[in-house]
Amino acid sequence: MDDRNLALELVRVTEAAAIASARSMGQGDPTYSDQMAVSAMRAAFDTMHINGTVVIGEGERDEAPMLYIGEEVGRRAERDPKMDIALDPLEGTNLCAYGRPGALAVIAMAPHGCFLNAPDIYMKKIAAGPEARGVIELDASPQENLHRLAEVRGVRVEDLTAMVLDRPRHEALIAAIRQAGARIRLIEDGDVDAAIATCRAESGIDIMFGIGGAPEGVLAAAALQCLGGEIQGRLMFYKDEERQRARRIMGDRDIEALMGIHDLAHGEIVYAATGVTSGSILRGVRFFAGGCETHSLVMRSKSGTVRAIEATHDFRRKPAYTLEGLHENMADCGKPIC
Repeated sequence: MDDRNLALELVRVTEAAAIASARSMGQGDPTYSDQMAVSAMRAAFDTMHINGTVVIGEGERDEAPMLYIGEEVGRRAERDPKMDIALDPLEGTNLCAYGRPGALAVIAMAPHGCFLNAPDIYMKKIAAGPEARGVIELDASPQENLHRLAEVRGVRVEDLTAMVLDRPRHEALIAAIRQAGARIRLIEDGDVDAAIATCRAESGIDIMFGIGGAPEGVLAAAALQCLGGEIQGRLMFYKDEERQRARRIMGDRDIEALMGIHDLAHGEIVYAATGVTSGSILRGVRFFAGGCETHSLVMRSKSGTVRAIEATHDFRRKPAYTLEGLHENMADCGKPIC
C-alpha cells in the first residue's frame, strides 16, 4: 500500500477523534474531552493497514491507558508497513472543553526513526512559511527575525502578524514584537495549529514565536515538512528531572542543541489534521440531524500535496459516531468505528 492510500486511511482516524471530542465542546471537562478523543482514535487505528508504533503520544505507559509511547497500533498484518506515529488526539484540550477556537485532532506517520523522540517538556520554537527557510533563526532576536522575514517577503514589518501563546512567560517576547511594530494574535492553546497557519495564506499568520510543548514541536515540524515551511526548536529545562527524562528518552543526542526541522521530523511523512473547533485553518465539526460535517487537511511530504477534505458523516450508517456509540466505544476501545 502506498502512502497516498495511507493518507486517506489516516484522515478517517483524525475524523473519528474530532467527532468524538467535538461532542464534549463547551462542557467544561478537559479530561472527558481528551478521553473521548483518545478512545475514538485508538479504536479507529484498528482498521488501518499498518504495523504502527506510537513514538509521540499520550505519555509513557504508566501515565496513559492507551496511545501511550511504545504502543503498537494498526492491523499489523504480515505485509503492513512499519510506521512510527506522532499524534495528539485532541490538540487544544482546553479549547474544546471550553468552546474556544483552534482545537484539532492530529496524526503524523513516517518510517521508523524519522521523528524526534521528544520528552513531554517545554520547547522554545520559531516557525514560519516557505520563504523563511534559511532566513529565521531561533537564537536571533524577535525584532531581527521579523525584519528578515519582512525583507524576504517584500513587505513592511508592520504588515506581518505573529502568533504567540498568551502566557506570562511570553511578556518580554510580546513586548519585543510590539516594539518592532508587527501585529500580534494571542492564542490560549494550540501551537500546532499556529505553526500550520504560517504556511497558509488564508490564515493571515506569518510567523509563530514562543515556548510550548516539545511533542507539539515534532507534530508541527512534520506538518511543515509537508508544507515547505521552517521551524527551529530547543528544549527548555526548568528542573533537573526534566534533563534526566530527556537523556533517558533521547539517548546520545545533545539535549541542549538547537534543532532544525530535519532534526525534529524528516523522511516520507504522511500527515492528517481534522478540526474540532473552528480555527485559523480548519473549521470545526458541525452537527446536524442524523450526522455531521468535518473539515480536514491531508498532506504528504514526498509530493508536497495538500488536500482539504470536507466530509459528511451519516450516523444511520455509522452508528458508532452517535453519542451512545461513542460512550460504548469508550468502554470497549477495541471496537472499530470507521
